[in-house]
Amino acid sequence: MESLRLLLDGFATALTPVNLLYALAGVTLGTLVGVLPGIGPAMTVALLLPVTFSVPPASAFIMFAGIYYGGMYGGSTTSILLNTPGESSSMITALEGNKMARRGRAAQALATAAIGSFVAGTVATGLLVVAAPLVVEFAISFGPEDYFALAVLAFTAVSSVLSRSVVRGLASLGFGLAIGLVGIDEQTGQARLTLGVPQLLGGIEVVVVAVGLFALGEALYVASRLRHGEPEIIPVGRAFLGRSDWSRSWRPWLRGTALGFPFGALPGGGAEIPTFLSYSIEKRLARGTAREEYGRGAIEGVAGPEAANNASAAGTLVPLLTLGLPTSATAAILLAAFQQYGLQPGPQLFDHNPALVWGMIASLFLGNAMLLVLNLPLAPLWARVLHVPRPYLYAGIVLFAALGVYALNASWIDLVVLYVLGLLGFAMRRFGLPVAPAVIGMILGPMAEIQLRRALAIGAGDPAVLVRSPVALAFLGLAALALLAPPAGKAVARRFGGPAVRRSDDG
Repeated sequence: MESLRLLLDGFATALTPVNLLYALAGVTLGTLVGVLPGIGPAMTVALLLPVTFSVPPASAFIMFAGIYYGGMYGGSTTSILLNTPGESSSMITALEGNKMARRGRAAQALATAAIGSFVAGTVATGLLVVAAPLVVEFAISFGPEDYFALAVLAFTAVSSVLSRSVVRGLASLGFGLAIGLVGIDEQTGQARLTLGVPQLLGGIEVVVVAVGLFALGEALYVASRLRHGEPEIIPVGRAFLGRSDWSRSWRPWLRGTALGFPFGALPGGGAEIPTFLSYSIEKRLARGTAREEYGRGAIEGVAGPEAANNASAAGTLVPLLTLGLPTSATAAILLAAFQQYGLQPGPQLFDHNPALVWGMIASLFLGNAMLLVLNLPLAPLWARVLHVPRPYLYAGIVLFAALGVYALNASWIDLVVLYVLGLLGFAMRRFGLPVAPAVIGMILGPMAEIQLRRALAIGAGDPAVLVRSPVALAFLGLAALALLAPPAGKAVARRFGGPAVRRSDDG
């Protein structure tokens, strides 16, 4: 009942005219960037961090949440019409969705994706309302050693699961931890890694790192791989579902939701695994005509994975809001946004800023309804966005990133750091290093250092204090499992002659 009361207070915050406009702007922008290949919600939120510096926190996070959900919706459009997923989590949708479109059923594919996203997003947000207070009750008793172990779990999970190899993930994490060390040591007052530049004594702004590595690095990488010529876009009419399509879609929507939410809430779970599992389950359960359609455009192969994709987005917010633990690239950027406003996600955020947290959660229900209205009747309009000339698009991103970062402090040093980090982000993508661990290392590294020092001070310098707490011991055990599971899985696959499943690189 307490959660319900807080949720109603959140609706009071989200339903103000100003916040409704921010929610509408967020879902519209999120759908737009989801449609465009190579521009995901993580890049968009990163680009908007400098611009929203003067916006009230509740309004800014309502807009960011809309961008997050909208990006998940929009990613299905480019997968279905272009066979070019905008996000790695939309790859499974492209398998059957594009084949449906080529058979003249693009409208039905887009409709089952949009309605499935609405169903999954609404149910998963309801589960978020139930789960978040329970996790907060558990986390409120954490000590410094528990928070340090939680940071180690975040580092290892993201480095191992969001990367093609553990070594590459840890290398990216090392870059991020090094960036987080720049500035003055709070305990000793010594300058660290500032290279004699006075402007770096206060450290590198989280916004500059997020925009440089994500937005600028991604724009440079996508532009470098740009193919000349107009892409083949399948025409589409108004999205709709017939009675047969409804009967074939509603069960995959519910099964996809049940898979997506728990995987999204797990450290490193992400959306790729539940979308793949959903596709496999629907294919296994298909009978008769539906089974014959797999590989030629089965509607169940679109409905289930899209529901799992959107449910995982709500699941990702559980560890982010309650523990400050990002489990995806977009969640890492949202964590950077919290830090921009001087806020630290965790149990205290629910106590000190309930209007912000519950307003953001309530806005997810409203944003889902807005997205359904935007995506069903306006599907042909979103398809036209795919005709935007790519060179203009990516040049605009580079210019917008520079203007936004310069506006923060009017410092040319920030611009130099931005372009250095942009080139680093480009190089990381070029050589297969994931960017998300670097951003998470930069954001959580200083927090982990502070909690480690506090724990050692309480234990009079005895390292054993780090494993005396059962919670810390459990987190460290999970961290070890996250590091050892991928190479162990590959070894078992080689031993028994089966191919190892490779995860897509998220950011």
